Amino acid sequence: MKRPKITIVGAGNVGGSTAQRLAEKDAYDVVLVDIVEGVPQGKALDISQAGPVCGYVETAGSSVAVITSGIPRKPGMSRDELLATNAKIVKSVVSELVSRSPDIILILVTNPLDAMVHVARRVSGLSKSRVIGMGGILDSARMRSFIAAELNVPGPDVEAMVLGGHGDTMVPLPRYTTVKGKPISSLMSKDKLDAIIKRTREGGAEIVGLLKTGSAFYAPSASAVDMVEAIHKDQKRVLPCSALCEGEYGLKDVIVGVPVRIGRGGMEQVVEYELTAEERAALEASANAVRELCAAVDRLMAS
Repeated sequence: MKRPKITIVGAGNVGGSTAQRLAEKDAYDVVLVDIVEGVPQGKALDISQAGPVCGYVETAGSSVAVITSGIPRKPGMSRDELLATNAKIVKSVVSELVSRSPDIILILVTNPLDAMVHVARRVSGLSKSRVIGMGGILDSARMRSFIAAELNVPGPDVEAMVLGGHGDTMVPLPRYTTVKGKPISSLMSKDKLDAIIKRTREGGAEIVGLLKTGSAFYAPSASAVDMVEAIHKDQKRVLPCSALCEGEYGLKDVIVGVPVRIGRGGMEQVVEYELTAEERAALEASANAVRELCAAVDRLMAS
């Protein structure tokens, strides 16, 4: 039986870790691509001795691509400079991938995440079900890990849902957070939970501050692999991902983190949770922040 081909674009820490995790499952043919000659070959050889590649030709026929390529924001760099640089990278990557694999599903990891999903959709012309972002899964995983550590319970026992943009305006939903089915409100004080929510919002920055010269990659790669598995195993799992809303949650024509059902077709459905007025307002505010970011990207790409 022919194995699914998964392309990973960007052989840095996130891309390399994602390739490693997928290779260890021994269920996929993994193609690792990077513009820097030698890096994907070396990492592919180190991961599995399975034949390294460095060009887009080998990606032909891929069913899924995980796009991690891009640069982090550097000291002195403006938001617009980061947006412009990563938008150009994503535009080039997506064009190459879609030209060789027209039936591909794109999973975006590059930041600013929601804006890069917007760019990928615009460039690819693919349906909204086939262009999705990873952010909400990572944000929810961070929140789950903090709760598990605080309560001294296994991480898988904690369920959490974080919506909104992948950034400072993310919207954790404590009402839908449980530990072994018990609501978190019965296990933890509001002050402690508020502190965890704040730490979740600042999760990426906390790691950058500790590493000094890098950013998170273990948890992002695990989150990306979670999405690949949900697609290829047709799991129909409900995961928080960046996806185009067309009326769901009262949001129109905006890409933002919402619960989606993931299966063989990619993002098969936006699942609507019942939200309070306060939660809905927070999600709307987050969506507006994403709209501003996407408008900025559009202006930069047009100039």
